[in-house]
Amino acid sequence: MINEPLETASVVHIIQIALTPVFLLSGIAALLGVFANRLARVADRLHIVTGALETGGNSAKLTAQLTYLRRRLRILEVAVSMGAMAGAMTCAATLTLFIGTLREAGSGGVLYTLFGLAVICIFVALMAFMAEVLVTTIGLRARAEKAERQADERAEAELSP
Repeated sequence: MINEPLETASVVHIIQIALTPVFLLSGIAALLGVFANRLARVADRLHIVTGALETGGNSAKLTAQLTYLRRRLRILEVAVSMGAMAGAMTCAATLTLFIGTLREAGSGGVLYTLFGLAVICIFVALMAFMAEVLVTTIGLRARAEKAERQADERAEAELSP
């Protein structure tokens, strides 16, 4: 319900204010794309490991990889969930801005709450993403060290008579 017509300057100001959450939303979308790509890589690896387990591969080694992949999946699930919630809250904050302005209601508290919650969700999503990256790099570092040790052992075995 519009109480009185909005002046052009007021409408321009509202649109300018609404652009901040829209830019935030595009950043969130980019983050969700990164999270989805990493999730797809984990899913692909998970299919390979489970297929190898079904065909009777090295059970202990494959089970350890499966545990590692499940940990990464849980962390990415948090990142994607929080990113999606942040996007939804950013949209809700933008909508609240428009509705509150049209109704001239005291929507400031709701707007601040929604925008604040969106920022908190982005923070949690980024922290979960950082945790997943750390888990990945620790696993990769361990794999690289193991491969290096094996290569050194093979080189020593070739040199000894």
